Amino acid sequence: MTDLHAAAKRCLDASDPAEKLRLTQAAWQALLAGELRPGPDSPAPLPIGEPGRPERPRLVSARQVPQRGLGSDEGRAALVHAVAHIEFNAINLAWDAVYRFRGKPQAYYLDWARCANDEARHFALLSARLAELGHAYGDFDAHNGLWEMAAKTAHDDTARMALVPRVLEARGLDVTPGMIERLRSVGDHRTVAVLEVILREEVAHVAAGTRWYRHCCERDGLDPIDTFFDLLRDYMGAGLRGPFNRPARIEAGFVERELDRLAALAQPVS
Repeated sequence: MTDLHAAAKRCLDASDPAEKLRLTQAAWQALLAGELRPGPDSPAPLPIGEPGRPERPRLVSARQVPQRGLGSDEGRAALVHAVAHIEFNAINLAWDAVYRFRGKPQAYYLDWARCANDEARHFALLSARLAELGHAYGDFDAHNGLWEMAAKTAHDDTARMALVPRVLEARGLDVTPGMIERLRSVGDHRTVAVLEVILREEVAHVAAGTRWYRHCCERDGLDPIDTFFDLLRDYMGAGLRGPFNRPARIEAGFVERELDRLAALAQPVS
């Protein structure tokens, strides 16, 4: 196989986590080696559907996912599982960005294939930590918010780049430092070490979203800040939960004027 879009679809469709990780690593290495490239005769992308995923975890609404304290192994396992589910979804999101949006610069495809490979590695780290805590991926209920937004933005690369990496995935930059501190306070240094790796690398993923969002705006003659807030309003009702990790978001390409407007719109954390 030499068609990058077809390889991305194979990764996206794989339902067994181990197979998705294997295919992802193989596709990334093949892309680096010059063995994969966007095929000019590649069939047009199919309408977006559900990605490949195992039968478990059971997907429920975000409000139905129970909140557990971190004072027990069970509570910490639930937290690790929630982050693992985000990373599993992020593998699919990255490959869908490669598969769905055609005619992009080579750097675009390299960015999102790299993200897919990173997310696969993160998922593997979290799965190993789950096993140490006596659990496996699928043992806890999870929600499907990330993929639901992918489906809503499948027709519009500008909206996808604005809202998935720069809103939903960027939320991890805001909340992960607090998770790390809470885990450190209960002595769970093994989970802390995994989350520190993920936090450090997720900045680059949000930065990729910023880079390609701005590319789309420049292509279409749009103001990136005003358009971002228009998309927030249209797709999400404008309100986001704060506070925001300003240093990490600045590193990921946000500008102070954007962050000031986000802070003014932010809903208080309940």
